[in-house]
Amino acid sequence: MKKVSIIGGGGNVGASAGLYLAERGICDVLLVDIAEGIPEGKGLDLLEAGPVRGYDSRVSGTGDIKEIAGSDVVLVTAGFPRKPGMSRTDLLQKNAAIVGSIGTDIKKHAPDAMVVVVSNPLDIMTYHMQKTTGFPTARVVGMAGVLDAARFCAFIAMELGVAPTDVQAMVMGGHGDSMVPLPRYATVSGVPITDLMEAVTIERLVERTRKGGGEIVALLKSGSAFYAPGASAAKMVVAILLDSKRLLPAAAYCSGEYGLNDVYMGVPVILGQGGVERIIELPLDEKERDALQMSAADVVSGIQELG
Repeated sequence: MKKVSIIGGGGNVGASAGLYLAERGICDVLLVDIAEGIPEGKGLDLLEAGPVRGYDSRVSGTGDIKEIAGSDVVLVTAGFPRKPGMSRTDLLQKNAAIVGSIGTDIKKHAPDAMVVVVSNPLDIMTYHMQKTTGFPTARVVGMAGVLDAARFCAFIAMELGVAPTDVQAMVMGGHGDSMVPLPRYATVSGVPITDLMEAVTIERLVERTRKGGGEIVALLKSGSAFYAPGASAAKMVVAILLDSKRLLPAAAYCSGEYGLNDVYMGVPVILGQGGVERIIELPLDEKERDALQMSAADVVSGIQELG
């Protein structure tokens, strides 16, 4: 069976992704974390859920990074959350140190793995991971657009009173306030939402999507979202393992697409066993292109802060 290692698997996002992957029954799951006993405990708990939930995936946990050897995919969820009083630069530097160390370990112990990055600031950390590992850019991808699009879909479904599974949406750009939801490419069973809602309603949902993560942080008061991020990361891993050729929004390395160069940015990609097998260039209007360029500028600024 395929093997997926989740670095940061002791945390809520990593453990949630581990559960969703185990329930698919297509891979064994290894939770890796520096927190003593936590990955082993959560791994055992998930293993014991198998007879109840009906999956045969082997789930385990470890604090030894060397055990990622032989992984087909490494999912990276490790990192600091931003805390009160912490500047953007502080967060960048702290998580860059973590991601850089993890990248070095992946290169050493799992040199053939695909890497899916969830650590924040996501687009910048994905860029840093690729530079650290030296892996082909197609083998290093960031999870952002799948989550942002899922939130957009959920808000559309709530507004219209329709099944969430009938809603599809596309969100491009960086994973943050400058993301670019694309209402023109959002549909309910093929019907554009522009035919179903007033423009002012759509704009309200777009803005809620941009603030989706912050909305959950405000409600929880301690911690951040993990079910939807974990599910989104698992969706990407499944697409790679099954070579599904899914068309999904993801943080991919751009080398000319959409006029972007040497930057990881949320764009539609075909995701399969080769990782990012190609980037799909959608026709964008002037407003959408300008928004994407502004979002990219934010990411480039963060990359420059890393030095």
